[in-house]
Amino acid sequence: MIIAFLFTALVAKAQFEKGTWLLNPSVTGLDLSYSSAEKTQFGFQVQGGAFLEDNIALLVHIGADWTDPIDVYSLGVGGRYYFDRTGVYMGAGLKMKKWDLKGGVEEDDYAFGVEAGYAYFLSKTVTIEPAVYYDMSFKDGDYSKIGLKIGFGFYF
Repeated sequence: MIIAFLFTALVAKAQFEKGTWLLNPSVTGLDLSYSSAEKTQFGFQVQGGAFLEDNIALLVHIGADWTDPIDVYSLGVGGRYYFDRTGVYMGAGLKMKKWDLKGGVEEDDYAFGVEAGYAYFLSKTVTIEPAVYYDMSFKDGDYSKIGLKIGFGFYF
Protein backbone atom coordinates (compact mmCIF):
# COMPACT_ATOMS: atom_id res chain seq x y z
CA MET A 1 0.00 0.00 0.00
CA ILE A 2 2.86 2.38 0.85
CA ILE A 3 4.60 1.64 -2.46
CA ALA A 4 1.35 2.32 -4.37
CA PHE A 5 0.89 5.62 -2.50
CA LEU A 6 4.48 6.71 -3.26
CA PHE A 7 4.11 5.79 -6.94
CA THR A 8 0.85 7.76 -7.15
CA ALA A 9 2.50 10.75 -5.49
CA LEU A 10 5.39 10.73 -7.98
CA VAL A 11 3.07 10.49 -10.99
CA ALA A 12 0.71 13.14 -9.60
CA LYS A 13 3.25 15.96 -9.44
CA ALA A 14 3.13 16.67 -13.16
CA GLN A 15 -0.64 17.20 -12.96
CA PHE A 16 -0.37 20.05 -10.44
CA GLU A 17 2.00 22.21 -12.54
CA LYS A 18 1.38 25.70 -13.88
CA GLY A 19 -0.65 25.64 -17.11
CA THR A 20 -2.56 22.43 -16.33
CA TRP A 21 -6.37 22.65 -16.67
CA LEU A 22 -8.75 20.95 -14.22
CA LEU A 23 -12.38 19.87 -14.61
CA ASN A 24 -13.98 18.49 -11.42
CA PRO A 25 -17.63 17.30 -11.48
CA SER A 26 -19.27 15.88 -8.37
CA VAL A 27 -21.68 13.18 -9.46
CA THR A 28 -25.43 13.50 -8.73
CA GLY A 29 -26.45 11.53 -5.67
CA LEU A 30 -23.01 11.51 -4.08
CA ASP A 31 -23.04 15.11 -2.82
CA LEU A 32 -24.59 14.37 0.58
CA SER A 33 -24.85 17.12 3.15
CA TYR A 34 -26.83 18.06 6.23
CA SER A 35 -27.90 21.40 7.67
CA SER A 36 -30.62 22.29 10.16
CA ALA A 37 -32.63 23.98 7.37
CA GLU A 38 -32.36 21.33 4.64
CA LYS A 39 -31.90 17.91 6.25
CA THR A 40 -30.39 15.45 3.73
CA GLN A 41 -29.96 16.63 0.16
CA PHE A 42 -28.53 15.39 -3.09
CA GLY A 43 -26.72 17.59 -5.55
CA PHE A 44 -24.48 18.07 -8.52
CA GLN A 45 -21.67 20.54 -9.02
CA VAL A 46 -18.90 21.21 -11.50
CA GLN A 47 -15.67 23.09 -10.86
CA GLY A 48 -13.21 23.97 -13.55
CA GLY A 49 -10.11 26.07 -13.77
CA ALA A 50 -6.39 26.29 -14.29
CA PHE A 51 -3.20 26.08 -12.28
CA LEU A 52 -1.77 29.61 -12.08
CA GLU A 53 1.34 28.36 -10.30
CA ASP A 54 2.57 24.92 -9.34
CA ASN A 55 0.10 23.45 -6.79
CA ILE A 56 -2.24 26.51 -6.93
CA ALA A 57 -5.47 26.32 -8.95
CA LEU A 58 -8.07 29.03 -9.62
CA LEU A 59 -11.56 27.53 -10.03
CA VAL A 60 -15.05 28.52 -11.18
CA HIS A 61 -17.97 26.72 -9.50
CA ILE A 62 -21.47 25.92 -10.82
CA GLY A 63 -23.85 23.81 -8.75
CA ALA A 64 -27.40 22.69 -8.05
CA ASP A 65 -28.87 20.96 -5.00
CA TRP A 66 -32.35 19.51 -4.98
CA THR A 67 -34.32 18.65 -1.88
CA ASP A 68 -37.80 19.17 -0.56
CA PRO A 69 -38.76 22.00 0.13
CA ILE A 70 -35.66 23.92 -1.07
CA ASP A 71 -33.74 23.88 -4.36
CA VAL A 72 -30.45 25.80 -4.44
CA TYR A 73 -28.48 26.96 -7.48
CA SER A 74 -24.97 28.38 -7.02
CA LEU A 75 -22.22 30.14 -8.94
CA GLY A 76 -18.84 31.07 -7.49
CA VAL A 77 -15.06 31.34 -7.65
CA GLY A 78 -12.35 29.87 -5.48
CA GLY A 79 -8.98 28.27 -5.33
CA ARG A 80 -7.16 25.15 -4.23
CA TYR A 81 -3.71 24.49 -2.87
CA TYR A 82 -2.32 20.99 -3.49
CA PHE A 83 0.31 19.86 -1.02
CA ASP A 84 3.37 18.89 -3.07
CA ARG A 85 3.16 15.40 -4.63
CA THR A 86 0.60 13.99 -2.21
CA GLY A 87 -2.76 14.76 -3.86
CA VAL A 88 -4.05 16.26 -0.59
CA TYR A 89 -5.62 19.67 -1.13
CA MET A 90 -7.28 22.54 0.72
CA GLY A 91 -9.67 24.89 -1.01
CA ALA A 92 -11.71 28.03 -0.33
CA GLY A 93 -14.11 30.19 -2.28
CA LEU A 94 -17.12 32.49 -2.45
CA LYS A 95 -20.49 31.46 -3.87
CA MET A 96 -23.63 33.32 -4.83
CA LYS A 97 -26.72 31.16 -4.19
CA LYS A 98 -30.31 31.37 -5.39
CA TRP A 99 -32.75 29.62 -3.03
CA ASP A 100 -35.96 28.42 -4.72
CA LEU A 101 -38.42 27.56 -1.96
CA LYS A 102 -41.59 25.68 -2.77
CA GLY A 103 -44.54 28.04 -3.13
CA GLY A 104 -42.76 30.43 -5.50
CA VAL A 105 -40.54 32.17 -2.93
CA GLU A 106 -36.97 32.96 -4.03
CA GLU A 107 -34.08 34.26 -1.92
CA ASP A 108 -30.47 35.21 -2.64
CA ASP A 109 -27.56 34.27 -0.41
CA TYR A 110 -23.78 34.38 -0.38
CA ALA A 111 -21.53 31.80 1.23
CA PHE A 112 -17.87 31.37 2.06
CA GLY A 113 -16.79 27.76 1.64
CA VAL A 114 -13.77 25.68 2.62
CA GLU A 115 -12.95 22.11 1.67
CA ALA A 116 -10.28 19.50 2.26
CA GLY A 117 -9.85 16.48 0.04
CA TYR A 118 -7.61 14.00 -1.70
CA ALA A 119 -7.02 13.53 -5.44
CA TYR A 120 -6.41 9.79 -5.94
CA PHE A 121 -5.14 9.14 -9.47
CA LEU A 122 -6.91 6.32 -11.32
CA SER A 123 -4.83 7.10 -14.44
CA LYS A 124 -2.38 9.80 -15.46
CA THR A 125 -5.19 12.35 -15.97
CA VAL A 126 -8.25 11.06 -14.05
CA THR A 127 -8.77 11.18 -10.28
CA ILE A 128 -11.45 10.28 -7.80
CA GLU A 129 -11.68 13.06 -5.21
CA PRO A 130 -13.44 12.57 -1.87
CA ALA A 131 -13.72 15.78 0.16
CA VAL A 132 -15.24 17.27 3.30
CA TYR A 133 -16.61 20.80 2.97
CA TYR A 134 -18.20 23.58 4.98
CA ASP A 135 -20.25 26.45 3.49
CA MET A 136 -20.86 29.37 5.85
CA SER A 137 -23.97 31.30 4.83
CA PHE A 138 -23.88 35.10 5.15
CA LYS A 139 -27.69 35.15 5.37
CA ASP A 140 -28.45 32.90 8.33
CA GLY A 141 -26.63 30.24 10.31
CA ASP A 142 -29.45 27.79 9.49
CA TYR A 143 -28.31 27.75 5.85
CA SER A 144 -24.66 26.99 6.67
CA LYS A 145 -23.78 23.37 6.03
CA ILE A 146 -21.14 20.73 6.39
CA GLY A 147 -20.99 17.80 4.00
CA LEU A 148 -19.15 15.06 2.19
CA LYS A 149 -18.79 14.86 -1.58
CA ILE A 150 -17.15 12.51 -4.03
CA GLY A 151 -16.18 13.73 -7.45
CA PHE A 152 -13.91 13.04 -10.37
CA GLY A 153 -11.04 15.20 -11.57
CA PHE A 154 -9.83 15.46 -15.15
CA TYR A 155 -6.40 17.08 -15.60
CA PHE A 156 -5.38 18.37 -19.05
